[in-house]
Amino acid sequence: MSSISKKEDPRITRTRNLILESFGQLLSKKGFETITIQDLTDKVQINRATFYAHFEDKYALLDYFVLQLFRQKIEARTLSACQYSPDNLKILILTVVEFRSQVRKDWAYSNQTFEALVEGTIKKQIFGLFMHWLEEVKTNRSHEISATVAASAIYGLADYYSRAKKRPALEKFVDEAFPLVAVNLEQFA
Repeated sequence: MSSISKKEDPRITRTRNLILESFGQLLSKKGFETITIQDLTDKVQINRATFYAHFEDKYALLDYFVLQLFRQKIEARTLSACQYSPDNLKILILTVVEFRSQVRKDWAYSNQTFEALVEGTIKKQIFGLFMHWLEEVKTNRSHEISATVAASAIYGLADYYSRAKKRPALEKFVDEAFPLVAVNLEQFA
């Protein structure tokens, strides 16, 4: 039996990347709700069956799209390869605030459904990162509860910042927000 790992066909990767790129372009021009599968297939020059071979629907596409963009931001700061520390928490808060603000700026035509989908995807990733960070820490407190509270707090703060009319400097905001999130995680430091 061969132990060679099966790699994804480059055509599949290329098509998926074209769909994602086209989706990002459409999001910057029109609202998520108005984007149709036909818009995407026309832009990418693929048929509907090819689209559905990659994504169940446009909601699954949005989830995957946001997930990939957010992971790139996290990985650029090597947060997925480290453990919990106050410094890493500050970097995470900064990353989420920057990402949320960028989403708000780049995809201005959003509605409640879009906002809820983006929020769910980002919070799920923050939760997963906290669970990764905290898996080695022995404590009587629930990692799941702490990770849930921290993920919700960070996303809420990022959303607040992205909507604020008068924003303080980003670093100042992160410094002010940090103790509000860190208090929940002090037992892990």
